[in-house]
Amino acid sequence: MRYMATYDLMETFRNTNQWLGASALALGSYPAFSFMPNPALDMLRAWGEVTERTFQRMSVKPDWNIPTIVGASGKDRIITVEKELEGAFGDLIHFKVAARTSKKPRVLLVAPMSGHYATLLRSTVHSLLPDTELFVTDWHNARDIPVSEGKFDVEDYTLRLVEYMRHLGPDTHVIAVCQPAPLTLAATAYLAEEDPAAQPRSLTLIGGPIDPDANPTDVTDFGHRMTMGQLEETMIQRVGFKYKGVGRKVYPGLLQLASFISMNGEKHQKAFTDQIQRAAQGESSDHDKHNKFYDEYLAVMDMTAEFYLSTVDRIFKNGEIAKNQFVVAGKQVDIGKITTVAVKTVEGEADDISAPGQCIAALDLCTGLDESKKASYVAPAAGHYGIFAGKAWRNNIRPLVLDFITANSHPVAPKSKKPANKNAAA
Repeated sequence: MRYMATYDLMETFRNTNQWLGASALALGSYPAFSFMPNPALDMLRAWGEVTERTFQRMSVKPDWNIPTIVGASGKDRIITVEKELEGAFGDLIHFKVAARTSKKPRVLLVAPMSGHYATLLRSTVHSLLPDTELFVTDWHNARDIPVSEGKFDVEDYTLRLVEYMRHLGPDTHVIAVCQPAPLTLAATAYLAEEDPAAQPRSLTLIGGPIDPDANPTDVTDFGHRMTMGQLEETMIQRVGFKYKGVGRKVYPGLLQLASFISMNGEKHQKAFTDQIQRAAQGESSDHDKHNKFYDEYLAVMDMTAEFYLSTVDRIFKNGEIAKNQFVVAGKQVDIGKITTVAVKTVEGEADDISAPGQCIAALDLCTGLDESKKASYVAPAAGHYGIFAGKAWRNNIRPLVLDFITANSHPVAPKSKKPANKNAAA
């Protein structure tokens, strides 16, 4: 009950700030005040506008809103989102391109489950659609999942990825962004032993903590500094009565958001102060640079407590993936069994979450893979977000990833004609 009261208190704080912002916006916009212009009222209205939007976004899952793409004929192609596979903890969704006639490489984009929705990859998705048949893991907010659905930890996550890969078939190329990189590597190794025919053609790991200790950051230091008991006591709460998952133990998205913001507190404070100034001067817009970024950044989701705690314990503290000692369903997975899947790692030189060295460690673990099937790239001056959604992604990384996919696509050879009867020819 104590954990539940804390969750409701946190939600009350968010809701109260949203209400205060809405009230300030309404008061500052009161028509009668237009008869006596006052800069203070403009600032009150602007503060209310930014505050209400900020705290309201924290409780809403953003829409995908994928723009149309231009087809080979020069005509716009509408994008629709379809559920390929449904599940209590997440769905496999397909971005269907209308009127597409040419066959494109099938790609599974594994989105992070680290506090943000899969829509954080919206720009990544849009950039890949012209050249791929794209499927994405769309994880659900744990606060909306009834306790009756059971647990969901790193092993369940890995087995779900195995299910998705089996469903999509061997002509699939997998791209894992950040958090899921080590578990996607483990899922591929699991298939290499259990169902080799279902392995993907290629695996691209972007900014993931394969070996967190290869180049420690504040994130890895925090994981080592806190004991598991401390983490459970300070970070885990029970979902309050407002949501379907009432009573479920979770790591709240709002706590994760607070951690993200604290890492670059001055930068975020300046961003919001500047936005209030722009709003007061009438220079802000619904889709300006600030709102476009923070509408997504502030939209957070809860993780199941068992997923969060097992991630910290097994991936960061014990380094089970880095040591090739990860166990799934009672079976130790051997990453060295990957022998046919081409593996590429991508890192950002200025990444302060998964620093350079953490992701490329995957290549050393693939001891059974020929060097010709290994590749790596470090994006100069690129931060964590930039390697999958920023300028570095658009200009450098995306073309390299698509080239890697093309180089490792092995279309089925056409059936040869029946050889002529030598005796008849004679």
